[in-house]
Amino acid sequence: MTPRAILVPLSALVIFGLFWEFLVWVNGWPNYKMASPSDLWPAFWKFRWLFLEYGWDTLWRTVVGLIIAVIFGVALGMVMGFSRTMRDALYPLLVGFNAIPKATVVPIIALLFVGQHDMNTILIAFLISFFPIAVSVSIGLSTLEPEYRDILAALGASKMTIFWKIALPKTLPEFFGALKVAVTLAFIGTNLMEIVEPHGRGLGHLFDSGKISADYPLMFAVLIALALMGIVLYYVVVALEKVFAGWAERQPT
Repeated sequence: MTPRAILVPLSALVIFGLFWEFLVWVNGWPNYKMASPSDLWPAFWKFRWLFLEYGWDTLWRTVVGLIIAVIFGVALGMVMGFSRTMRDALYPLLVGFNAIPKATVVPIIALLFVGQHDMNTILIAFLISFFPIAVSVSIGLSTLEPEYRDILAALGASKMTIFWKIALPKTLPEFFGALKVAVTLAFIGTNLMEIVEPHGRGLGHLFDSGKISADYPLMFAVLIALALMGIVLYYVVVALEKVFAGWAERQPT
């Protein structure tokens, strides 16, 4: 990674923080109305052990839910990508399910599996993040140029060879694009469940505790912690994309 690739995002974050601080100062907002960046460090330090413990709970649940979403989404996308019939049958169901606000699904899952905090959180992270992966893989495979497939088939290549040599590489850019979206969606699902479950753990639960006690700096500190975790996981996906699909990247002229 070049110095520019590090300095540009860091500069943007610093400018955002300074603008946020200025906005609070110029409006004279107290921290019970809008916490400023300077209010966040005391909250981080005061609850540092809870941030470490609950942050880990949120992170591993999100990652596990995302991994399951990748496995299921890729498998489902392959089924829809290779079969027009399955695509026509499954697309309306997937679109309909994705249109349901997940905030309404969270209480249902919490009631169905009372006390299963880890499973509930992983499940909602999976449910909210698999859709873009399945759709991207399906589109990538269904739009495969028939000439390539016909030429390889005429040369005696099997369907598996066609998949590995042509279909899979073509789908990778769309897959990683969808995975970047799924990362943020998985965090949303994780924290929705952590907020709803009364005896749960994780940063969502810590946010809810701050809301109950009217500790606005703590609430904003949790939001910033979630944002930073999302950024880190996003750049993990970017690094994987450079390894497996770097050939598809085009530099702007």
